[in-house]
Amino acid sequence: MESGFVVSSGSREEQYVALLPQLQAIIGNETDLIANMANVSACLKEQFAWHWVGFYLVKETELVLGPFQGPVACTRIAMGKGVCGTAWKKNETIIVDDVTAFPGHIACSPFSRSEIVVPLNREGVMFALLDIDSENLTAFNAADKKYLEKIGAMLS
Repeated sequence: MESGFVVSSGSREEQYVALLPQLQAIIGNETDLIANMANVSACLKEQFAWHWVGFYLVKETELVLGPFQGPVACTRIAMGKGVCGTAWKKNETIIVDDVTAFPGHIACSPFSRSEIVVPLNREGVMFALLDIDSENLTAFNAADKKYLEKIGAMLS
């Protein structure tokens, strides 16, 4: 299967439940991480119409921009800097309801208002982050955390 679909109705959780098997079908037999990240970011952007959806790859002492959907983004982020760098340092999912209130937030886009960052780990080692920005305040919740972490595990 080479294309996902958009679930136009239902709760956010119902949309994730419908999307998960589609993502599994798209990435399940593909071994290339970059290809899978590209398809996951496209499916999530299409499904939820978020401002920016993408990945940062852990490369030695920096996060380096990987596959994404949305406007031009920051290319490199240091550990502990911004939401992504903080999620990397803590190795935990971070939800930010208002990015202007997050100390040290890196403003890659003036339209980003809220953000969720999900670490991706393989055998206990973080190798990437899934970063999603919304143009709306308080756009992310516990359902997003739960299902985006499941999607991250699919890529691990």
